[in-house]
Formats: sequence, C-alpha cells, structure tokens
Amino acid sequence: MEVAVLADTHVPGQADAVPDAFRDRVRAADHVVHAGDFGSADACADIAALADDLTAVYGNADPGDVDLPAVASAEVGGVTFVVVHGIVNPVERAVSSSEGVVTDREDWLDAVADVARARAGENAVGIGGHSHEVEDVVHEGVRLLNPGSATDVGRAEGATMMTATAEAGDLDVTVHER
Repeated sequence: MEVAVLADTHVPGQADAVPDAFRDRVRAADHVVHAGDFGSADACADIAALADDLTAVYGNADPGDVDLPAVASAEVGGVTFVVVHGIVNPVERAVSSSEGVVTDREDWLDAVADVARARAGENAVGIGGHSHEVEDVVHEGVRLLNPGSATDVGRAEGATMMTATAEAGDLDVTVHER
C-alpha cells in the first residue's frame, strides 16, 4: 500500500498551494497522512478531497475551525502509523510537572517517539511535523518520519514530502523534493 506523508503546508498564510506534483502523489496514494499545520480549513478540505483515506492532526498554526485531533493513528499494510504535530510532548506533560513544550530536535524526537510508543508500542512508526526538517531516523527503538514542509516555508530547505510503501509490516520510505 502506498502512503503519502506531508506536513506544514501553511496554505494560504505562507504559501499559495501544495505543488501540483505533490498533489498528484496524494491523489495516487492508498492512504494519506498529514502531520498538521494545514494553515486553514480550506487547505485541510483540499487535501481531504484529494485523498482516498486521510489521517491528519491539528498543528499549532492551524486555526480553530480545523477540527482535527492532536494525535491520530492508522494501520496500513501491516504498519501502525502514529501521527502528532510535534510541538508538545503530551506524554511528558501527562507524567511530569513539565509543560512538555518542544524546544529543540532532541525534544521533537522524544515527543514523537513517546507518543508512538504510548499509542501503539515499539512497532509503531511515529510521524510528526512542525520543524519543517526532513527526518527518517530510529530514536529509542522507534522509527520516526518528518516529511518537512510540502510548500517550502519557514526553515524548510525546499518543498518536500514522503511516500512510503507498506507491505506485510515492512516500510520503504522515499523523500520527494520539488
């Protein structure tokens, strides 16, 4: 099964639209994951209209009318994807006196891994956004993906997204650049 993974589109506040080549990948995918910061309810509706099946979360730059959860998960091709935007570590917030605010890359890695483990165990793949930086790493036993910014905004070094082929629990990830 083909999964399109994107985040941090920020449409229309910082970008006009998701690039056509990325829209085509979303349209062709069996499942789509968006890790937050659509930028508007219209941008969320646009991606949802392109996707056959969408798992998405609310990001810190999404307005109140983007009605999405803070954490979501989906099982596709034998892989459990757990999605969180990545600005807060809700696990840390729940079990310590900390607010769990993510301030650097290490905090981001911990936040996404902690949420993935809490939701689905060690075999989950955590997907986050927020940093606009592409990541495909294993952190404390959990594979973490960040597709970067699909529209080349903020700290991004170009417009990026990922596709992942999930079959029988195996995952092959490709980064796409515009």
